[in-house]
Amino acid sequence: MTAPTTARVPDPRDVAESLRRNLGMTVTSINRQTRWRPCWFVEAERDGEAMAVVVRGDRIETTVQPLKREVAFHQLLERSGIAVPTVHGWLEDIRAIAMECVPGKPDFDGVPEAERDTVVDEYLQQLAHLHTLDIAPFAEAGMLRAAKPEDSGTLMHFELERLWRLRKRRPNPFLEFALGWLHRNPPRSHGRETPVLWDSGQFHHANGHLTAVLDLEFGHIGDPVVDLTVWRMRDTLIPFGDFRKIYARYEELSGRAVDIEAAKSHHLAAALSNEMIFGAAIVDPVPGTDLMNNMQWASETNLHATEALAEYLEIDLPTVEVPAPRRRRSDTTHAHLTEQLRVMRGDDPFLSHDIRLAFRTTRHLARVAELGDAVVDADLDDLRPVLGHRPTTWWEGDEELERFVLADAATGRHDEELVRLFHRRNLRTHLQMGPPGSKMVAHYPVQRFDGREPVNTADWGT
Repeated sequence: MTAPTTARVPDPRDVAESLRRNLGMTVTSINRQTRWRPCWFVEAERDGEAMAVVVRGDRIETTVQPLKREVAFHQLLERSGIAVPTVHGWLEDIRAIAMECVPGKPDFDGVPEAERDTVVDEYLQQLAHLHTLDIAPFAEAGMLRAAKPEDSGTLMHFELERLWRLRKRRPNPFLEFALGWLHRNPPRSHGRETPVLWDSGQFHHANGHLTAVLDLEFGHIGDPVVDLTVWRMRDTLIPFGDFRKIYARYEELSGRAVDIEAAKSHHLAAALSNEMIFGAAIVDPVPGTDLMNNMQWASETNLHATEALAEYLEIDLPTVEVPAPRRRRSDTTHAHLTEQLRVMRGDDPFLSHDIRLAFRTTRHLARVAELGDAVVDADLDDLRPVLGHRPTTWWEGDEELERFVLADAATGRHDEELVRLFHRRNLRTHLQMGPPGSKMVAHYPVQRFDGREPVNTADWGT
């Protein structure tokens, strides 16, 4: 994860010129995707042939691996017969990759269950094939790899921790607690090493079949179980089916049993990844940061983390009371601003996107104004039984709680108490993401490993 950058995102004219100069393409249309990572959809011609091209650049606020390493991983998969988009080339002058734009969509809205199962099975076949590939070419190409095979299970998780610590600027007692637990209970790979996607479950499908495996920015040499685990969180938004059946099918395809104990630890580690990747960008956002998106992602997956710990420890989780909204003199003015942003439109899709982000930010700030003082009071009240006294301010509370957590990190004597404490704190953070009933405050628990129906403690009843 490199330091945040304010480098200029290439202008569409720069992208078109780079494609012409480096790859001999004549661009006929170009549109930047309105998302957190610079990405352009291009229609072009080369040697009289029409081409649909995607140009992907580095993330704006944080980068986990060099983009050229992603390109190398992508090309190795392509040569090995994995269904990935064709790489047209590396664009050095704008630091981007040009690749085939594959047809299809990433979700299963309106797709019959049987068709979905076929696509998921084809994706599993790709994973099983990926996990048989010789790691030597990947190592020679400079892919991230643990110094010892037995550390392959913790490689990316601890790399994210290392990079997070480089940018840590203020206490984060929850993440310190969860990382302490992870260091005592790491995913043990028992020496398993294969090429892995890590950020799995991303693909396109069309006409009932898989078209391509996508988004390879985390690709490295690691424990293949991780590819069956990170996927679980994406299932909360794109249902893929019963993961017990998915695992059984993978075992049939690969001839290897899925290490469920390793998967449980991988899941907890993966649930911490948004906080580690985007935490610094949330505390200190740079221009272009999709702040509300980052905040909501981290808040949602922090809840996944406390839910994962509770399942592992076999304890029940608490709920929290939603405080009564505080009335303010500015309520009418704030509501008027929010409504104006809601109905505002622009011809420029990026302007409309920015307006939408401002709308979400305004609703979040309104909710913080309504509930924030009560939330801080409840969080500080929760600290009295743990610390033996009630700190005066939220920042003093965070500082003291982090010191308590770090002192307990080696033994975990207070694990159960702290899981419940942090779950309450995470719930209170989440309910401030937006107004009642909005998608920003909705929570979708991950499938449990034991097959039991998860309890949604963030069901606010609104």
